Amino acid sequence: MKQALIVTVALSTLLGACQYKSVNAPALSTRDAEYIALVPKFETELTHLPYEIADPTGQPPGTIIVDTKEKFLYFVLPNKKAIRYGVATGDEAFGWTGEAVVQRKAEWPRWTPPAEMIARWPHLAPRAGGMEGGPDNPLGARALYLYQNGHDTLYRIHGTNEPETIGRSASSGCIRMRNIDAIDLFNRAAVGAKVIVS
Repeated sequence: MKQALIVTVALSTLLGACQYKSVNAPALSTRDAEYIALVPKFETELTHLPYEIADPTGQPPGTIIVDTKEKFLYFVLPNKKAIRYGVATGDEAFGWTGEAVVQRKAEWPRWTPPAEMIARWPHLAPRAGGMEGGPDNPLGARALYLYQNGHDTLYRIHGTNEPETIGRSASSGCIRMRNIDAIDLFNRAAVGAKVIVS
C-alpha cells in the first residue's frame, strides 16, 4: 500500500510539473464497445496515454503532427494546447514522412493490403480483395486517409488490433493508435486537416 502511494504521488508530481492533463475517453457506440471488447487487451505505458499539454508544435489548431522518432501524435487545440497520443509508426524500412491532408475518414474501415505489402508478405494474398471492418481488421476502429496533391498516399492514421505495438516502430508506414484514441482523434479532426509526419 505504501509503495503504491509513493508511485501515485511521484506520478502526480511528474505530471503536474509537466502540466499534463488526462483526456477523457470518448463516448462509444454499442458497436464500438462490442468490437473493442474483442480486441486483445494490453496495458499501455503511462507515457503513451493521451494527455492535454502545452502545444510544442506552433502549428494552427486542427493540425496533426506525428513525431515518428518519439512515437507521439499531436492534435493542436486552441489556446496553445495540444493533445498528445502515443502511436506506433513505420519501422525503418517502411517509414514515411511528409505533409498531407486528411481527405476522408471512416469508421471500422475496410482494409485492402497494397500489392507491395502482399509481395513482402504472401500470406496476405487471401486478403487482396479486402477485409470488412471489425475487431480482426488491422485498421481498427477508425481511419484517417492521407492524401498529397489530391492523390492517396496509401498511408493512414488508424486504430489497431495490436495495441502492444504502441510506442514502437512496427507498421508498414501507417500511424497506429489505440482504438479508443483513434476514435477520439476521429471525432476531433476535420476532413482537410493538415498532417505533418516527421
